[in-house]
Amino acid sequence: MTTDSERILVIIPTYNEADNLPRIVPAVLEQDVRIQVLVVDDASPDGTGQIADQMAAQDPRINVLHRLGKEGLGRAYLAGFGYALENGFDIIFEMDADFSHPPHALPGLIEKFSQADVVIGSRYVDGRVTVSNWPMTRLLISYFGSRYARVITGMPVRDGTGGFNGWTREVLESVRLDRVRSNGYAFQIELKFRAYRAGFRLVESPILFTERDTGESKMSKAIVREAVWRVWWLKICDIFGRL
Repeated sequence: MTTDSERILVIIPTYNEADNLPRIVPAVLEQDVRIQVLVVDDASPDGTGQIADQMAAQDPRINVLHRLGKEGLGRAYLAGFGYALENGFDIIFEMDADFSHPPHALPGLIEKFSQADVVIGSRYVDGRVTVSNWPMTRLLISYFGSRYARVITGMPVRDGTGGFNGWTREVLESVRLDRVRSNGYAFQIELKFRAYRAGFRLVESPILFTERDTGESKMSKAIVREAVWRVWWLKICDIFGRL
């Protein structure tokens, strides 16, 4: 159960999100007075990092972490998790900068921590697909990718590839982040699987996922290929106690 004293961090990784960042950060902060935002910028050439610094100078609830280059979503989140643990946050969220993850869903997700250690903003709950304006190819890759991961790993999560997730501090301290090797879709699957195998409670809560209206998608064929083989790697590591 969340309390008024708990500190909540929303990590927003960015690469060329100069148009979205000034809109998404205020929208996130207004959802709960306990929320702080950490922008993790991968040296965006469009000036996203500089915009983040300007925003942080005007609001103590905004924090910025600059990285030297583009190393992938997973590496950005791991850096953000390290920051969260070092600075005493109790609940840590992952969230995209492009409004595909609706900020107004955050209060409902936060409430779910009364019954869970990991809260997943899910696009595929109770047989429904809650996605808007997504190309059919992307939808099929995501939907069947999540089903594929569920079958191989045995993890009872319908949206294994989703990136709108919240974690308690205890989970991130327990899942051996130093051993996480995945990026992209596979990173989301791996982190959930590690939490599941460690015995933590995972709960899915429905969200409406909306395709970005500004900027370019970071999806690539390499990210999809990694997800296909990485789930087998996770399963094999688990079988032999090497997770």
